[in-house]
Amino acid sequence: MGLEKAKSLLPVREGLSFLDIIARQAQHVGVPLLLMNSFVTEADSLAHLQAYPELWGELPLSFVQHKVPKIRQDDLSPVSWSADPELEWCPPGHGDIYTALITSGTLPALLEAGYEYAFVSNADNLGAVVDVTILGYFADNQFPFMMEVADRTEMDKKGGHLAQRLDGQLVLRESAQCPAEDMAKFQDVTRHRYFNTNNLWLNLKALQAIMAANEHKLILPMIRNAKTVDPRDSSSTPVFQLETAMGSAIAVFKGAQAVRVPRTRFAPVKKTDDLLAVRSDVYVLTEDHRIVRREARAHKHRFLLELDARYYKFVSQLDERFPEGVPSLLDCTSFAVVGDFKFGQNVVARGDVRLVNQSGQQVEIPAGTELSGSYQY
Repeated sequence: MGLEKAKSLLPVREGLSFLDIIARQAQHVGVPLLLMNSFVTEADSLAHLQAYPELWGELPLSFVQHKVPKIRQDDLSPVSWSADPELEWCPPGHGDIYTALITSGTLPALLEAGYEYAFVSNADNLGAVVDVTILGYFADNQFPFMMEVADRTEMDKKGGHLAQRLDGQLVLRESAQCPAEDMAKFQDVTRHRYFNTNNLWLNLKALQAIMAANEHKLILPMIRNAKTVDPRDSSSTPVFQLETAMGSAIAVFKGAQAVRVPRTRFAPVKKTDDLLAVRSDVYVLTEDHRIVRREARAHKHRFLLELDARYYKFVSQLDERFPEGVPSLLDCTSFAVVGDFKFGQNVVARGDVRLVNQSGQQVEIPAGTELSGSYQY
């Protein structure tokens, strides 16, 4: 998305950022907030939370995960980038949370303060809030680890799914781990029905025990992400970023469980397409600081939004092309934009809308325009 600061500081709705909404959720529920920051996001995040003095207590508000070198794709050596040496490094994925909780001293501090359970979620998942019913189920059954999963749909079939080994242990399986001859079954959402929301519940005593038994590290599958050393410069040196994912730890905890939750608990913002949708009138910010689909859209699963990555990949590009706000999408079932467009105020999209600009120049959609059907320029 081309961000230069923490993604959690990105404005989402009503002038509030992800972090504002998370902070207000924590205040509403009355639980401590703890951020796992990277070396890039730590200072900005803590500065932003100065606006919430109620959150600053005996426990630290954050801990910092480790950093690892980016690896050149051509010879697998650590990359050098004199233009900005900071870009030579990257966080090792959110699977680092388990080791970072130990090395930062955070896990011992939590246990000493009497905390037994933790709810972990991605900052960009606006559907992830503390649910005391789920907490009660987790605590009553004394599970060591529990993953919230949701039903897979056709839109999710290329992503990973929950699976079970012959010994009964739950695991996550990604497409890269699937043999070509089994891919049809992998993508069968009636066979493999659930995907990981990355909302996790941890029994902190169980975590401490398993870490102590494994030299304070968990052996999780490696993820190799192909990038460029400068993410905003596609011509910069190709690199690999080596990461692990925190959800894959479900395979490590004996007795780990999964709980099926409604899809409302999974509303991630990974691309500008997602951001535009969340900023639209399809979603509302509730009094208890949750972002949910408006009632009129709550039971309508079909809503496809696709933006041309050439012109809308970065947040700065998105803001330039929607300077007056997002069109009304409340009565829209699909909204596809191919080419360079700039939208005026109070534009309304209804039904299936597809805009295609092949003119070579930016096309302006005037204020008050009602869109329905296909348009070609």
